[in-house]
Amino acid sequence: MRRAQPPMPPPALTRAPRRRRRVVHEDLECSHYMKNFDAGRVPLRLPRAKQLLATIDRHFGTLAFCRRFLDRLGESKYMLALRSLTEAGVVDAYPPLCDIPGCYTAQFEHTILLRPTCKEVISRGDDF
Repeated sequence: MRRAQPPMPPPALTRAPRRRRRVVHEDLECSHYMKNFDAGRVPLRLPRAKQLLATIDRHFGTLAFCRRFLDRLGESKYMLALRSLTEAGVVDAYPPLCDIPGCYTAQFEHTILLRPTCKEVISRGDDF
């Protein structure tokens, strides 16, 4: 005698939604920057760019920073100098990540495994 098998769920419920996994380069305003660790000595023409680079070296080093941090340090009228540093390759710009046009992408510090009875943080190490 043949055993009856349970009905299969509809195919639409068994797959994750299909989305394009790519970075969309939109013309969003960039607010985060970081000094390039590998950038050697680069000749800068603008005196304001030299002053801004000295401020970045003194307060941030190679850590990421945003324009709001420069505002809090009392810097003003620095956009031309910051653009000059970015074009020279001394500072790297990090625009917002977008997966789908018009939507932002979140970034998390841990990998989480969701189980039926519990949630487990897999990537937690000694430094957290």
